[in-house]
Amino acid sequence: MSKGRGRAGAATALVLCLVLLHYEVAQATVYNVGGASGWTFKMTSWPDAKRFKAGDVLVFKYDPSLHNVVKVNKRGYRSCHTPRGSKVYQTGNDRITLARGRNFFICNFPGHCEAQMKIAVTAT
Repeated sequence: MSKGRGRAGAATALVLCLVLLHYEVAQATVYNVGGASGWTFKMTSWPDAKRFKAGDVLVFKYDPSLHNVVKVNKRGYRSCHTPRGSKVYQTGNDRITLARGRNFFICNFPGHCEAQMKIAVTAT
């Protein structure tokens, strides 16, 4: 009988882990970057007063013939230059899941980042 209980206990533990994993995913918040205006110029203050968590999703909506979204490092954010190997998004409806820590995004079309088309988001 102890073998049956061991299997039942393992199955229960597995189900509990799956429920907890689902709970974490269900708790993610989806943010439309820029609100109704979408991803545009003068965005640096958009993250202010928002509390982001790792796993939250940022949705960048924009005209892909006019803009893009590039996930960059801190240096790329500050300098408005795209480091080699940076992920470039260009669908106009990009969904990006936040990693824990600092997350930096810019538009690398000429002059756009310099016009404050960039955000820095900290996820706990």
